[in-house]
Amino acid sequence: MFKSFIKLQWKSFFRSSALGKSLGVKILMGFFALYLMGMLAFLGSTLFFILKKTIPNVDPVVILNQYLLYWVLGELFLRYFMQKLPVLDIKPFLTLPIKKSSIAHYILGRSAVSFYNFLALFFFVPFSVVLLIKGYAPQNVLFWLLGIIGIVLSINYVNFIVNKSDKALVLIGTLLLVCYGLDHFEILPIKEHAGKVFYALYGNPLYAIIPLFIAGGAYYMNYSYLRSRIYLDTRLKKKTTEVTSSDLSWTKRFGDIAPYLQLDLKLIWRNKRTKTQVFMSLAMILYGLLFYTMDDFGDTSPMLVFVGVFMTGIFLMNFGQFIPAWDSSYYSMMMSQNIPLRSYLESKARLIYISVGVMFLLSIPYVYFGWEALAINFSCALYNAGVNVPIVLFFGSMNKKRIDLNKSAVGNMQGMGAAQFLVGIPLFGLPILLFVLLNYLVSFQVAVIVLSAFGLLGFAFKDILLDRITKVYRKKKYGMIAGFKEQNS
Repeated sequence: MFKSFIKLQWKSFFRSSALGKSLGVKILMGFFALYLMGMLAFLGSTLFFILKKTIPNVDPVVILNQYLLYWVLGELFLRYFMQKLPVLDIKPFLTLPIKKSSIAHYILGRSAVSFYNFLALFFFVPFSVVLLIKGYAPQNVLFWLLGIIGIVLSINYVNFIVNKSDKALVLIGTLLLVCYGLDHFEILPIKEHAGKVFYALYGNPLYAIIPLFIAGGAYYMNYSYLRSRIYLDTRLKKKTTEVTSSDLSWTKRFGDIAPYLQLDLKLIWRNKRTKTQVFMSLAMILYGLLFYTMDDFGDTSPMLVFVGVFMTGIFLMNFGQFIPAWDSSYYSMMMSQNIPLRSYLESKARLIYISVGVMFLLSIPYVYFGWEALAINFSCALYNAGVNVPIVLFFGSMNKKRIDLNKSAVGNMQGMGAAQFLVGIPLFGLPILLFVLLNYLVSFQVAVIVLSAFGLLGFAFKDILLDRITKVYRKKKYGMIAGFKEQNS
């Protein structure tokens, strides 16, 4: 039966009307996957020697096991956004003599050979091979690897359980930050305690069975959940849900654009892709730690301008570059109503202004690395608000590809076009070029002041710029409507 399911899905892929697009995206993602797997395999085969050289007095296996807790929590957090349960269109099979248990087992079994599961193995298998070459006990190494495979499968099936709740995501993220904080500030040695637990998989091979039992339990919970819902009349049952609404009365202070701002906020919170963009944008505030903690970059490095523009403008890029494609499912209806296009665009701009302000406030703790960090982030926030917002709105007039809001944001190329690739040049290129020239020719202070001045200048002329952009949208209105009606675009 599993062989029949695989054949049917294979035929479904090649007979799809969107084959060209799907195949092109999969080839592109395939190259990226090969690169990622190669890097993980290289790291796994060299990590033993790196740890042996940097910390010669401690067994590399002990060190690696100390970080496995962070790997487990990090994988669960990332998979919430990236991994989806393999979908099989089961509706046609429900009228056929096919066991519902077979359908459920196929869906869950297919997820076991997910790309995300193999990623971890491309790191741990080479590391285990190096351990065997270096004379570690084969029985201990193999059972430790078996335990790791059990952990990977546990993460896979636990993800499908927690993926149904945003509260679980917040809990995992909080737990990850709390553990790191306790370790970093030396309040509680989380790494040491967790390392002993994971090292037990190596020290006592029998313990390797425990992760496999956990994986089996998670598999059974998912199987029971799916099996109980594979019925033809499940979709026919009347759902009774309590109506909930958010208090958005505070938006009334924005005047005529308040109704559009409320609709945007509801759209963001009620749809999976836009809500994921918000969570990802908030998480990206930590991106600066990758640069500020490296000695290769000075306090006035041009790369910190890139970081400042990216951190304070991440929502501008994630959300703004797809305006007005977010409204593609009802854009033609909107354009047939007496809705001022100028107010529509201004509401989008105001929403992005708010996001830039919030992201800058979240970036203020970077002043720990020096006042230069705060100055760069502040000037980049002003530049984003005054210059990059009009740029993003202008490039939005080139969007003609439909977006399905129910699909995940990660790995989703829907809505992507030439405009999304071109917009990155002025968003990052112009401020970095401006900063480099002024920083080297004059001074750091002048470069920061000029960046801020450009932002304030753009903000001062925002009404004129929005009027010009509105004219462009009116001119391209019918082309957008035609593009958004294409289901496979």
